[in-house]
Amino acid sequence: MQKNVLITGAGKRIGAVCAQFLHDHDCNVFLHYKTSEAEAIELSNQFNLKRENSSCIMQADLLIEEERSALAKAASIKWGGIDVLINNASSFYPTAISDVSEQQWDELLGSNLKAPFFLAQSLSKTLTLNKGCIINIVDIHAERGLPGYSVYSIAKAGLQAMTKILAKELAPSIRVNGIAPGAILWPEKLSSEQDQSDTLQRIALERCGEPLDIAKAIWYLINDADYMTGQTLTVDGGRTLFY
Repeated sequence: MQKNVLITGAGKRIGAVCAQFLHDHDCNVFLHYKTSEAEAIELSNQFNLKRENSSCIMQADLLIEEERSALAKAASIKWGGIDVLINNASSFYPTAISDVSEQQWDELLGSNLKAPFFLAQSLSKTLTLNKGCIINIVDIHAERGLPGYSVYSIAKAGLQAMTKILAKELAPSIRVNGIAPGAILWPEKLSSEQDQSDTLQRIALERCGEPLDIAKAIWYLINDADYMTGQTLTVDGGRTLFY
């Protein structure tokens, strides 16, 4: 059965690959972006050339209530409703505890935790009607924080906790699960060759994953996990074995 999917942060990187995978599996994809306008437009155009009216895009700053609400409303109307919400958009940068600013706190908690919660709230009606699901992109560092990234780690831990409580609150109509990626793509501008080498030595499979690994996990949660809710799948090549 064809699914209508809203994916946040879908203009590039993991979000774009997941959108491509879902579209290839006959989903309609509603692409949210904040700054990656050119990439989102190109991706959506490619989708619509393959299958007419199968994709649309919308810009929104998820930290601004009016823009976030407008996104949820547009997604609820398009194609008659949404079956799947994928909370993928995320801010990621280091924060030394000694000089964390409130602006950094608000941005990291806002994009990684607050926005997913209120999007789930806003879309709960359409998801309930469609017996849909929510998939939160968490992080392996939600379990054991990443040194130097305290606020980000706190936010992702909150998102993992949110996954569990929303699974209870929204059952039985809506399933809520998470995916915790490990090293999939190196962070932009924040990863030296030495950092990458050190990370690979702590991965059982001795390599990075690929965005397609996350896309496949998403598809499993959408299509084959009818009796699964409140869980977080770890997709990290065995990195957490070496914590």
